[in-house]
Formats: sequence, C-alpha cells, structure tokens
Amino acid sequence: MNSGDTAWLLISTALVILMTPGLAFFYGGMVRKKNLLSTIMMSFAILCMISVLWVIYGYTLAFGPDVKGLTGNLAWFGLMGVGQAASTIYAVTVPHLAFMAFQGAFAIITVALWTGAVVERIKFGALLAFAALWFTLVYCPIAHWVWGSGGWLAQLGALDFAGGTVVHVNAGISALALAMVLGPRQGFKEGESMEPNNIPYVVLGAALLWFGWFGFNAGSALTAGGLASSAFVTTNTAAAAAGFTWMILGWVHRRPSVLGAATGAVVGLVAITPAAGFVQPWAAIPIGAIASIISYYVMVWRSKANRVDESLDVFACHGMGGAWGALATGIFATASVNAAGSGLIDGNWKQVFIQLAAIAATMTYSFVVSWLLAKALKATMGLRVKEEEESVGLDISQHGENAYGGVS
Repeated sequence: MNSGDTAWLLISTALVILMTPGLAFFYGGMVRKKNLLSTIMMSFAILCMISVLWVIYGYTLAFGPDVKGLTGNLAWFGLMGVGQAASTIYAVTVPHLAFMAFQGAFAIITVALWTGAVVERIKFGALLAFAALWFTLVYCPIAHWVWGSGGWLAQLGALDFAGGTVVHVNAGISALALAMVLGPRQGFKEGESMEPNNIPYVVLGAALLWFGWFGFNAGSALTAGGLASSAFVTTNTAAAAAGFTWMILGWVHRRPSVLGAATGAVVGLVAITPAAGFVQPWAAIPIGAIASIISYYVMVWRSKANRVDESLDVFACHGMGGAWGALATGIFATASVNAAGSGLIDGNWKQVFIQLAAIAATMTYSFVVSWLLAKALKATMGLRVKEEEESVGLDISQHGENAYGGVS
C-alpha cells in the first residue's frame, strides 16, 4: 500500500466527481432559459442515482471476476469483498475501495454525457429509467470489455487509458440513437432560434471540466509518479491546442466565438483521454487540433442537414472526438512513455486495426442497445413531454421552478 498513490487517487476521484456538476453548467448554459434548471437537474440526478447503483451492482458487473470476457459476475455485489485492503487485480498500491470510487466517478459522468442530446423535450421520469437501463446494459459491459480483467477487448490488446471508447464513443453514439428515437424539438425543423441562455455558464462548465479532467486522465495512471505527470501534461496541451484551433476556425468563418473556444477545449480533452498515458506531450497537439477540426465540421454538417436534433452535439464532440482519440492512440502510442502500449509510431501498425475494432464494437453495441431501449420506453411509458409542456419549458412543467424567477 502506498500513501502517495492513495492520496492522488482520492483527489482524482473528487476531481472527476466535480466534472458532473461542471457538465451541468456546460450543458445548462447552452439551452434556452426555460430549460436551464431541467438540464442541470439531469446531471445532478444522475450523480445521485448512479452513485448508488454503482455500489449495489455496477462495480461488480464492470470489474468483478470475468464471465467469458463479456461482463463481471456478482461476486462483489453490494461491495462484498471490496474493502480497505488493496485489490489483487486492480491498482495494487491503493485500497480497493479507492479504485472502486474512482471508477464510479467515470460511470457517473458517462451516463450524464448523453443527456445533452435530449434536453428541452424528454420526460424526467423517462430520462431516469433510460439512464438506469443504459448504465446496466451498456456502460457496465463495455467498461468490462475494455478495462475489466479478462475483458475481450482488453485481451485483444485495445488501448484506452482513461475512456475514449468506454466513455466518449459510448456516450456519443448512444446520444445519436436516443435523439433519433426521441425526435426533434419544437421549431427545430422550421429553423426557430434556440440560442444559449448563458454563455458564461458554458465557460464556467468548461473550466470545471478542464480542471476535473486532470483527475480523469492523470488519475488513471493509478499511481503518483511519472506516468501521471505525463498524462497531466498531455491533457492540458490537447485541450489548449483544440480550443485554439476551434477559435481560429470560427474566426475564419465569421468571428472568434467564446462558446466555440470553450467547446473546442472540451473536444481536445475528449480526444486525448484514451491516449493521455501512452503518448509524448508533443503528440497531444495534433491529437487536439485534429479533433477540433473533425468535430467542428461534423457540427456544421449536422446544422446544415437539419435532420437529427442531437441538441448539444454530443455525437460530434464526444462520439467523433473520442473515435479520433482512440484511433490516434493506435498511431502515437509509444513504449517510451508506457510499456503497456505501442502504436504505429513505434512500428506496431497492427495497433491501429485493434483500435478500429474497439471503436466499431463499441459503436455497434452501444447504438443498437440504446436504440432498442429508447424504443421500448417510448412504447411503454413514453419519452417526450406533451407539446404544451415543451412550449412552456421543462423547468416549469417537470420541476415547477424558474431559473431566473423563483418557484412557480
């Protein structure tokens, strides 16, 4: 047991948990003011619910003893056998409970990420039902595939330092599936203005995400040492490169946007996540910059196509940014940073194809199961609020409150 490693992992866990309230502000500032509280509530409610479900059964499904490479068994149900002693399988220098809590913070933020696709029109009850089912049937299995001892993608050799496939590709493609089933917001097809209500909230949220992401990525080293330091530097560098690139893209087309710079920084953080502990600091610059370009033009295309109302572009930012980051890991990973992985830059061209397989498997499974879950809930309890409830806003219709005017 190492006290320095334990302290760093507990601090990192707190940083990752902070990211979910940060996401609430980031998303909340982007919606219209009549839906600000409902958007914040989505993240906060998920923080509460998934924290409990993770302790009861989520951790054992994701990290418990392997069942044919697909899931963990129920040996650690209710955290039986998960205590203050170190795990013999994961993070062997820290208490098993610390590793469990750290991974629980990842589960929370991942479930919250796809909510950006369905803001301003989904029933709160339906959101919670979908979140619980998605956590159980999508997040936990994929986390086991990639990070669990015996997981089939881990056995294949897929590299994912802190969640490119498990978190971002997973949430991004699920967001697209859910938005397709849910349908567009009122006025979306007609080009009705849906301007953000509070861009300073967006910047605040992005800043909290950036801050928390140091725990997300550097904490994934699971030790307080050189690898954590390397992941810390690559994280900051990618975010900066992507934020600056997005600003330039916006400037070329019109003006350097505050909203765009904040969004770009988050995209850079997304892209570096799977690569953070495998690549040299210089590699974070092209990883972040290219992610920004990809996500920017996917958002432009989606806006012009005007077909799927994936409201806050979770797929463009997390799905596409995460996919590029996972692929870039296969290109830039080097054993000089982490002996656990090497990529094309080290002459290991096979890693690129392994990364592509992991991306394809995650996208296929996540999209299909998310689409089926959404369809099932739509046919039973219904997904959308009534037209009049959507018109008045979800703050009033779902929660009986006004963000800027007290209780209604």
